[in-house]
Amino acid sequence: MLREWRIEFNQFLLLLAIGGGGGWMLGYPGVGFALISVPYCLWLLFRIKDMSRWLKSGAESDPPESTGVWGNMLDQLYQLQRRYKADINNLHQIITRAQQSTDAIKDAVVVVNKHGDLEWWNEAGGRLLGLKVKSDRGQSLTNLLRDPRFIQYFEAGNFDKPLDLPSTLNPNVVLQFQITAFGDGERLMVTRDVSRIHHLEKMRQDFVANVSHELRTPLTVIKGYLETFIDTLNSDQPHLKRGLSQMHQQTQRMELLINDLLLLARLESDDKERTMTPVSVPKILRQIHNDALAINESKQHKIILDIDTNLIIYGDENELRSAFSNLMMNAIKYTPENGRIELRWWADEEGVYLEVEDDGIGIDEKHLPRLTERFYRADQSRHAKSGGTGLGLAIVKHVLLHHDAKLEIVSDPGEGSVFTCRFPTRLTVKKENQSVA
Repeated sequence: MLREWRIEFNQFLLLLAIGGGGGWMLGYPGVGFALISVPYCLWLLFRIKDMSRWLKSGAESDPPESTGVWGNMLDQLYQLQRRYKADINNLHQIITRAQQSTDAIKDAVVVVNKHGDLEWWNEAGGRLLGLKVKSDRGQSLTNLLRDPRFIQYFEAGNFDKPLDLPSTLNPNVVLQFQITAFGDGERLMVTRDVSRIHHLEKMRQDFVANVSHELRTPLTVIKGYLETFIDTLNSDQPHLKRGLSQMHQQTQRMELLINDLLLLARLESDDKERTMTPVSVPKILRQIHNDALAINESKQHKIILDIDTNLIIYGDENELRSAFSNLMMNAIKYTPENGRIELRWWADEEGVYLEVEDDGIGIDEKHLPRLTERFYRADQSRHAKSGGTGLGLAIVKHVLLHHDAKLEIVSDPGEGSVFTCRFPTRLTVKKENQSVA
């Protein structure tokens, strides 16, 4: 290309020299230059006009005929245009395939811009959410999905966990919303129908609750008869008394299991909004401490209470009492005799904390992620000896979920364990409001 420009420039200089030389010989060098420059400029204007007309037509046809620099320039523009069209076609095919792929997904996929307005959605978005292209594109998402729980979830910006809500189109359908932030404040929302999962979970909860409730009455009758038989037996029947005592112990264990099952079923199925009231956690912890001392006589643990007596939070008192009591009872059960257990209640700028620390047997790291599962046992033999139901930590987990709190577990075999309940700072009751607690 540089060579063509050099040739064009040399030709122009040669024409100027010829025109100027001829004009100089005639005594009019300016006229000679003009006679050469004006036609050359007109020629350039015609070339530019042809190129402009070709470009305005979309450069669909072959470029205008030309030679030299102009011919090369037009050829290069033509090649660029062809490559541009090829790239556009490729992008169009990619977009088409992407749309076909997302339309094939049964879940609704919705793109929301940084202002919270709808930009795009697949076919399932119209089916599950009732979105319409003509009227809803560009509308605010929260204007179309007006459930206060969804608005709070969307505006909070914490999308670590999905949100399950009944469909606005069909109350029998349960939708799960999962939002992911990307780009410059944009969000991708995936919505799926989880009605079947919810139905199965509801059936499981109802089954557990009903069976546990139905077992309660006959178990109470059996327990009452066993207590009567034990009290009326003569001392010369030790074998019979020992057998009845073992039956009574197992009956008590079953009673504890049923009570925990009923409590867990209630915690799992209770989705209604809670009225959080000020709870004097220090008072609860002192009661738990006194209860622990009463059942600690056989193991002789050193139980230390370290609490901030002025720290009160909003919550459900009965649920918190159950969760904290479970953590303390576990520490007593799984800590060998003459151990050390510390119960702490404190706060900092990041949250409010309830910690139960012991120097007991500890837990292998591989078991930690599953400890809050129902009936999960890190060690079957130790669990049988402890007499636990296997539901304590599951109850703790659900109580904390109701309070937007988290359970953190740090443990090493032979070194003990630390169970920490981390509550959000916003649950703290200000001092001027603590009189109601």
